[in-house]
Amino acid sequence: MNIKDCHPRNQIEKKMKILDTLSKIEQEVDISKKVKIYLCGVTVYDESHIGHARTIIVFDVLRKYLENKGIEIEFIQNFTDVDDKIINRANTENKTAEEISTKYIENYFKDFDGLNVKRATNYPKATEHIEDIIKFIEKLIVKDVAYASKNGVYFSVSKFSGYGKLSKKKIDELQSGSRIEIDEQKKDPLDFAVWKLSDVEPTWESPWGNGRPGWHIECSAMSIKYLGENFDIHGGGRDLIFPHHENEIAQSESCTGVQFAKIWMHVGMVTIDGEKMSKSIGNVKSIKHVLENWGPNIIRLFCLSGHYSKPIDYSEELLKENLTKWRQVETCHYELIHANNEIGEEINEFVTKTGVEFDTALNNDFNTHLALSAFFQLVKETNRLAAEEKLGMSNSKVIKDELKRMLEILGLKIPEITDNQKGEIDKLIIDREKARNEKQFEDADKIRDKLNEMHIELIDHKEKTIWMRKENIRAEKEN
Repeated sequence: MNIKDCHPRNQIEKKMKILDTLSKIEQEVDISKKVKIYLCGVTVYDESHIGHARTIIVFDVLRKYLENKGIEIEFIQNFTDVDDKIINRANTENKTAEEISTKYIENYFKDFDGLNVKRATNYPKATEHIEDIIKFIEKLIVKDVAYASKNGVYFSVSKFSGYGKLSKKKIDELQSGSRIEIDEQKKDPLDFAVWKLSDVEPTWESPWGNGRPGWHIECSAMSIKYLGENFDIHGGGRDLIFPHHENEIAQSESCTGVQFAKIWMHVGMVTIDGEKMSKSIGNVKSIKHVLENWGPNIIRLFCLSGHYSKPIDYSEELLKENLTKWRQVETCHYELIHANNEIGEEINEFVTKTGVEFDTALNNDFNTHLALSAFFQLVKETNRLAAEEKLGMSNSKVIKDELKRMLEILGLKIPEITDNQKGEIDKLIIDREKARNEKQFEDADKIRDKLNEMHIELIDHKEKTIWMRKENIRAEKEN
């Protein structure tokens, strides 16, 4: 047996369960093989916002946790780069749809690289998979579950008996609803377009005439192309359950005859001060805005602070709370770096227990809220040991290893300090101590001011003074 497997943390039940939106039962993720995940990405007609960030950060941590366990992950996240919203934006700005989508895809990567999100295995674009989409639609027509009309090709909802099983909506209730789009070319008001005939660019040739794909068919064609007909996890925001994911299931299972995704995992919405984000209200928080003001670590802590399936409210107060917690993490990190006592308090059992609690929380329907509680227990205990002069070189090494593992899984990063920077800081602190001992208090204050400009904070202990570098958070200065 591998020595690593003997670690108590690795002896916990090697199973992960996630609450499946479809069955409403916690389903086990098969981690005996490569885990295949498809996440519905953004429609690239505008800047990504904090709601997008939450969904993508949740799945980023899911992926990093599984990879930390040595599980191979194939992670696909699409870009919807042809859509009415993109075309309308292009017309408004007198640009092509491709120019609009290219701009916002570039901005997407700037935003999410800035949020420490690991890039997907592949980012397929709808416009690069038109041939796959057309072939998919042809299969639906052959199976008599889709039909051509003067306006395009529609999926026949009445031909799929399971329609509504994801959203728990009944067909007769939907048919009586007033929000169904009226189109005389449809055989049934519920039928939805898989190909839209159009002479407005961009268009592509198809057996039914020039046009472009419907939104729902894009994800079915691309997910099956990259992950196969039956893959492990399909995810997205809760706002996608109906109609997008409901329609994906209908057309995919009608085409293949097999179950589409084994588990459907949906992330709750982000509200702003209790209200739904809306451009008309003007309360949409772009990722660029929150990154510039709060930085990636505070945003990630916020996005992970509640259970992924529940809504979460964005407020300045909650961000300030997470900033306070992050300062504790920074203190912990630097206390460990500076720990040089020969003897420290025995900590192995506590660290192991905390690691098990962290993993157990994520294994049980990916409860990041409880996982963060375990993480902060480790941080708090480390800071207590340091304050009581009980943090030694041996126990700090044990804590460092576990803290590093948790930070990597959570996607949190403490900015690196080069050896040259460390040397400069150490010299300034020595010079300051010398000035103080020589009663040169004005010189000592100038050195402290210089350290403050470098975001260096001094922590006084009974026998020594150590330093830490605080992340520069713009919002902290403004409040």
